[in-house]
Amino acid sequence: MQLFYHPDIAEATQQIIFPREESKHIVKVLRKKEGDLLHITNGKGFLFVSELTLITAQQCIAKVIDVHEEERPKYYLHMAVAPTKMNDRYEWFLEKATEIGVMEITPIICHHSERKKVKTERFERVLQSAMKQSLHYSLPKLNQPVRLSEFITDTPEGTKFIAHCEDGKDKKSLKKSLNTGEPTVILIGPEGDFSSEEIELALNNGWHPVSLGNTRLRTETAAIVACHTVALLNEES
Repeated sequence: MQLFYHPDIAEATQQIIFPREESKHIVKVLRKKEGDLLHITNGKGFLFVSELTLITAQQCIAKVIDVHEEERPKYYLHMAVAPTKMNDRYEWFLEKATEIGVMEITPIICHHSERKKVKTERFERVLQSAMKQSLHYSLPKLNQPVRLSEFITDTPEGTKFIAHCEDGKDKKSLKKSLNTGEPTVILIGPEGDFSSEEIELALNNGWHPVSLGNTRLRTETAAIVACHTVALLNEES
């Protein structure tokens, strides 16, 4: 099944009008004809089965013939991850996290961040592509970049974890610390890890220190390990 993304349609929508560029793609590349079915999501958990009623390279129109709502997951995962020096590594994280089932992502700027400025327009396109490829009907929410100190003290909703590399007797594995079925927020630091001051600030504001294993992981790898751990434990619960 090929999935299209159209953010402006609602559950009660009866007719879908495609913009020029997508209409051209439907006609010239996909070679669709009137009467063909399209599967479209609005990124809000709905799948619209639609029949093409008008096809031109300028505009394609489809009528909705059926609507399905995606089963809501048992959990809500918000990943706050420092941007990597190389953009393609962060895009890889975005793609794989979407496939696994992340719901919200915030780029965080830390003391040791090598990339301080982030443009999210391309990140949005990566998320949309990954959602369509993996046949999810919910598009993860991508927030604007924020300084770590602000993110920590704003206290996002959910049980809050910070995964860092410093030794600490109170640090447990994420697997043993996680309560399934609850909103979860996980902090993943940059290539140089969080600073000691950032870790202390988080702990003083109610964040729980966790480990993701015995080896030192790259930022994007750690983020995917955390995503998969949360998804797997909730799936088994």
